[in-house]
Amino acid sequence: MTASKEPDTSPAAPTPRAAAPASPDEVLVPLYAAQRKIYPRSVSGLFSQWRWGVVFLTQLVFYGLPWLDWGQRQAVLFDLTARRFYIFGLVLYPQDFIYLTGLLVISALSLFLFTAVAGRLWCGYACPQTVYTEIFMWIERKFEGDRSARLRRDGQPWSVEKAARKTGKQLLWIAVALWTGFSFVGYFTPIRGLGGQVLLWQISAWEIFWVFFYSFATYGNAGFMREQVCKYMCPYARFQSAMFDKDTLIVTYDSARGEPRGARSRKADPGPLGLGSCVDCDLCVQVCPTGIDIRKGLQYECIGCGACADVCDTVMDKMGYARGLVKYSTEHAVKLGWSQAQIVRHILRPRVLIYTSILVGVTLAMFISLGTRIPFKVDVVRDRAVMSRVADDGRIENLFRLQIMNATESAQPFRISVSGRPGIALASSGSGSVSVDSAQSRWVVLSVLAPNDAEHSEHSKHAGSQPIQFEIESLNGLGTLHEKSVFLMPR
Repeated sequence: MTASKEPDTSPAAPTPRAAAPASPDEVLVPLYAAQRKIYPRSVSGLFSQWRWGVVFLTQLVFYGLPWLDWGQRQAVLFDLTARRFYIFGLVLYPQDFIYLTGLLVISALSLFLFTAVAGRLWCGYACPQTVYTEIFMWIERKFEGDRSARLRRDGQPWSVEKAARKTGKQLLWIAVALWTGFSFVGYFTPIRGLGGQVLLWQISAWEIFWVFFYSFATYGNAGFMREQVCKYMCPYARFQSAMFDKDTLIVTYDSARGEPRGARSRKADPGPLGLGSCVDCDLCVQVCPTGIDIRKGLQYECIGCGACADVCDTVMDKMGYARGLVKYSTEHAVKLGWSQAQIVRHILRPRVLIYTSILVGVTLAMFISLGTRIPFKVDVVRDRAVMSRVADDGRIENLFRLQIMNATESAQPFRISVSGRPGIALASSGSGSVSVDSAQSRWVVLSVLAPNDAEHSEHSKHAGSQPIQFEIESLNGLGTLHEKSVFLMPR
């Protein structure tokens, strides 16, 4: 058996035309190289199964999460209009921005950790660009066939069959893109109401914009740009080398075993022929979604999807050779011939342990903070329209506005008191009790009175801005908050 190469009939890049003949010492360098379209071949194997498993999992979460209910509301909803963010049992306000910061820190540390351990796992399996490209390429194969059929059809003149296949593919691409954009907006507008608005064509201009914007991004990136996003637009490919080292698991080609490469019969013994295990079939290049040759070593375009390892294993099986000519390994392991146990031991190196410790610490701190947080918040604002005035009974009055935000799913009663100066109190006892509806906020105007110390010369030093403190206590036992402010005394 001889492994044959599949002809590449993709359009060739145009040759730049020189304005004048070049001398023998001159070298003509084009300012850019025309991009050749990549036709990835379908592949099956262990890594392909993992990749499709992640595709199903991520899309099940993305498309299904907006339709889940939690009590009487959508389980996950980022209500920007009301400035409330619902995540299952949590109700967060813009004042909880610290948790978003914590989530971003956890995401960054996770990326550093996974990259140090096993390279571009995120890019090859879970990145939205990879996920939607896989979906769109699957649709393309269903309509136009695998790589050879697409190459042949694109080289033929237009016909009814060719137009029908490409039109069907484009229509299904557009449908998937529109559903993706609709689902994305459904995280910010209740998705059931949004669906009704779409059916009645009562959707707002902003919602229309974001549905079509996200749909267009999905359609363009996954349908046309594909590997160009990974190679030229994504910054991760450029700085990944700073997180790699010789003990990072990457897709590698065992050149010591594979070289010199060459075609041969299945029954031929490569030893007497002076050949390595690589039969030079180029299938590893044909299945690569970014069009690189893994046999040239680690390249920044490699997204670590493992497609080349899957297809190489099938070739090794057909030839009767051992698997693993292309595999996940480390540069040190390939060079020194380490066993799997030695590879695992070297994975647990200092930088990995540091990343893991910091990640675990930040994650625990965030979840402990979420679990112990008091489920209501208070903002205190002095009424600047009235600085201070003398009340009828001779005391000094200041006006304050308190915003109480209830982050629970039931109405909550609160008691408000003030302290910080001798004799300071609210204008009436009734004004210190307030109730706030579930997941709502309420503004409360409070009149605070304090003795007029400025009438006595010995207390004139207390004139001006004086610190005070509001105490907001939940009558249902949720906790007590203390908020600082200032009380203005006339001079």
